[in-house]
Amino acid sequence: MTTLERHGDVFILDLGDGENRFHPDWIAAVNGHLDEVVKAGNPAALVTTATGKFFSNGLDLDWLGSSGADFGDYVADVHALFARVLALPVITVAALQGHTFAAGAMLSLAHDFRVMRADRGFWCLPEVDIQIPFSRGMSALIQARLTPQVAHEAMTTGRRYGGADAQAAGIVDRALSEEAVRAAAVEIAEANTAKAGQTLSTIKERMYAPALDVLRDRATALT
Repeated sequence: MTTLERHGDVFILDLGDGENRFHPDWIAAVNGHLDEVVKAGNPAALVTTATGKFFSNGLDLDWLGSSGADFGDYVADVHALFARVLALPVITVAALQGHTFAAGAMLSLAHDFRVMRADRGFWCLPEVDIQIPFSRGMSALIQARLTPQVAHEAMTTGRRYGGADAQAAGIVDRALSEEAVRAAAVEIAEANTAKAGQTLSTIKERMYAPALDVLRDRATALT
């Protein structure tokens, strides 16, 4: 179950205490919380985290296989969430307290900053191993947020990065002890609450325009 709390000008979005897969109800709940953050006005900042073993384990393939839902529509909704977070008019910080895989890893990349637990947990894009190619939107997001060398390694090998390796590769900004992850993320967010607003949104829109264009194009969700 997702929750949203406010501590001063910092909102803390908890994605849940399970695998936090991208079920449609979960996506809708996250979008509802983001609505609250945006409606609150300025100053503001957002920390996204979770409780338990996982930050997020990615797409809900079990639900997709049993529901008969249209895969293109589903991926388009996932893309839309990535785009929304990427261009959100507040500074966003992902506090990665547990495993961060596949679409969960991509969601972390949509945030402005990332703090990861150093001693346990992996950040990974396993699509090459599970035989699911990245969509154009996913590829555009990953390549917009990582260096070419790191994006290539992460996407073509499915490497599992621990906290220290993820920091060295520039995937995350800090790798810290478990008890320090959320506090550090809140610290970064608190230092940037005054940045929220239309100017920040415009900067993000222009900085990531190519990736946002692809992510927002529902017609290309499967390509």
